[in-house]
Amino acid sequence: MSDVLAGIGLVAAAGASAAAILLPPGRLRAVLMLAAMVLFPVLIAGDQWHTTQIVDLRHDTARIVELLVLAAFVIGVLAYFFRRWPVLLPLAIVFTLPFRIPLHAGGDTANLLVPLYLVIAAGVVATAIRDWGGWPAGPVAAGDPPPPATAQGVVPPTTPPAGGAAAWLARVLAVVVVLYAVQALYSADFSKGLQNVCFFLVPFTVAFALLRDVRWDARLLRWVLIVVAVEAVAFVLIGSVEYVAKSLFWNDQIIRSNEFHTYFRVNSVFWDPNVYGRYLALVTVVATAALLWARTRQAFWLLSGLILVLWIGLVPTFSQSSLLALLAGLAMLAAIKWSWRWTLGVVIVGAIGAVLVVLLVGGSGKITSDRLNVDLSGRGSLVSGGLDLFSERPIQGYGSGSFQAAYKDHRANKDAPVTISHTEPVTVAAEQGLIGLLAYLALIAVALWTLARGFWTSPPAGGAVGGTTPCAVAGGGGSPAVTGPAGHALSPSAVAARAAVLAAFVALLVHTLAYAGFFEDPITWVLLAVGTSLSPVIRHPA
Repeated sequence: MSDVLAGIGLVAAAGASAAAILLPPGRLRAVLMLAAMVLFPVLIAGDQWHTTQIVDLRHDTARIVELLVLAAFVIGVLAYFFRRWPVLLPLAIVFTLPFRIPLHAGGDTANLLVPLYLVIAAGVVATAIRDWGGWPAGPVAAGDPPPPATAQGVVPPTTPPAGGAAAWLARVLAVVVVLYAVQALYSADFSKGLQNVCFFLVPFTVAFALLRDVRWDARLLRWVLIVVAVEAVAFVLIGSVEYVAKSLFWNDQIIRSNEFHTYFRVNSVFWDPNVYGRYLALVTVVATAALLWARTRQAFWLLSGLILVLWIGLVPTFSQSSLLALLAGLAMLAAIKWSWRWTLGVVIVGAIGAVLVVLLVGGSGKITSDRLNVDLSGRGSLVSGGLDLFSERPIQGYGSGSFQAAYKDHRANKDAPVTISHTEPVTVAAEQGLIGLLAYLALIAVALWTLARGFWTSPPAGGAVGGTTPCAVAGGGGSPAVTGPAGHALSPSAVAARAAVLAAFVALLVHTLAYAGFFEDPITWVLLAVGTSLSPVIRHPA
């Protein structure tokens, strides 16, 4: 594949997936989603055409046919189930989020989200059949017919309103996706930029479009909680077996490092202990949100037991970034449930105390750059190197996906491996310059605005909004008026879900400041999609 064709295909795939989150359900959106899902494997195959594995595959026609038939069969079966039972689509996406399949290519190993890709493709097929056949777009993406409006309320819309925070989030997200693809055209490592777009941005954007169509009622939210809870407990059991046996299933780098450390890190089914820790931290935040709004004694004790198990699993990861992320998510829940002022005060005091501990533990009474670099496992050098790259090309950067190549060219030791800066803003600044950094910051701001709307809004005069009683979700200065479409008060399950999504997003954001992987983690896109669907429409009286 020529560079020109690869560039055109890359921008086309990103544009198609971005348009899918801007357009309402219909034939045009269905065609664009299908085009995006077809283009991304074609572009990957073209980019990796001369690698050892693709060369071997090209000479084995029977194997190619078998793989294509198997993929088509799995997608067809899943699409049938998603059309027959639409609730399975969001559950299947959530279920497949953690699972990566190791594929060896060109002497390197890539851990790909193959199960998630198959589920997304099947969801696109099911949605395309619905939209192309002219059936009404139901509250679930795969085509469940919408229930009629009742006297108690109005059925929530399947797509966000034309204006407001939800619409702005979709627009900024579309800009970020297209911009990343365009900036990959001049990247110092075009192949890496293409892989990031095709493996992450394109399929995850399509998944965002599918999940945003879902009507997240209390029943579906409970099932999602059950799915992530069961998965997390299973991962903790696997990690516990690793810890007791002092043996890991994979990742030779972690296996070697465990031989030289006084502690033993586990990764369960995940490649990296930090990613495993991130997943457990996020599930813990979600479980804590459900606990804070639990209405039965049975639910309270079940969730308490779940949180205890998750904590037992999180400790042997020795992931400092995951622990910080967990604290950030819990602080956000405290701010929502009780008081943001008291929470902010506690966070400030805790941060000062942590700094004092770091200063005093070493005995020197001061923090040096060398000491910080050692304590942070060399990440100080990566951050400073990324900032140097940004200073050299502050406007456009070195191009999407170029951090590894650019960093390697600008340092003395060119043999030591490095892939990311482990700090998302630094990676974005070095690769995309001010242009990409502003888009990234705009996305964060709009996402927080969308997910947090209504939590700290004082009710208007008269108390009720839209003729109903606001749902109180916080203390300290007045209960906020959190309402759904047409001003109706959100149910407790919806309020708990919105709090869980916001807190989990904050936790994920904090984790990416110490580990990166913001756009590459499908959980980011799932949280944004669910938060958009649950985002309230605040309507004040005239």
